[in-house]
This record gives sequence, C-alpha cells and structure tokens, in this order.
Amino acid sequence: MADTSLFDRGMATRRAVLGDGHVDKAAAKTTELDDAFQTFITEGAWGSVWSRPGLSKRERSIVTLALLAGLGHEEEFAMHVRATVNTGATEDDIKELLLHVAVYAGVPAANSAYKIAKHELAKREETAQ
Repeated sequence: MADTSLFDRGMATRRAVLGDGHVDKAAAKTTELDDAFQTFITEGAWGSVWSRPGLSKRERSIVTLALLAGLGHEEEFAMHVRATVNTGATEDDIKELLLHVAVYAGVPAANSAYKIAKHELAKREETAQ
C-alpha cells in the first residue's frame, strides 16, 4: 500500500522535473502489471531521493544524466536531457558531465550519449523557433 504523503511528494517532484505531459502519458499507460512499479519509482526515486534537500534539481539532474549515460540507458538519458528544461541543467553542464562519462565510464558510452543529447537539444531548439 502506498504511503500517501511520500507518493504525493514524489508525484509533485516527478511532475516538476519531467513535466505534466510525460507523467500523464506514463500514468495512462500504467497497467496491473506495472502499477506497483510505478508506485515504487514515484515514492522511491521521486518522493525520497529527488525530493531531498541536499542537492538542487540541477545538481541531481547532472548526476542522473552522468549515471544514465555511463550505464548506457539511452531512453532514460534522452528523457532526462529533455527534463533539463525544468531542472536548470544547461547544455554546458551536459557537455562537461559527458566528458566525465568518457573518462570514468568509457568513450563509447559518452559517444552514444553525445549523439542523443545533440538530437534532443536540436529538437528543443526547433520547437523554440
């Protein structure tokens, strides 16, 4: 059973970072199979970790992007690049964190992440014009 306050805090943070559109789509796609998983990530990742006071959303975004890139989680990396519009992480932040990924997780991981970041940032630029 969900901890209502933790779930609500997580949902608010999740919406602030990923945007209402993304969260609404994820909620609409939730089935009996992944309902418990959606609750788990909303409470655990968003309600507990992302909602903590120790780091800003920008700093958490930078850490998250580096980890996702280093682990090769391309869909999640792309989603979090899109989320930088809400977290305050900049293109320069992405450039710098991917250099760290190249050193500590490997050039192939960074190379893939650069390609994804360039694609997502270009899409953002196109919609801004």
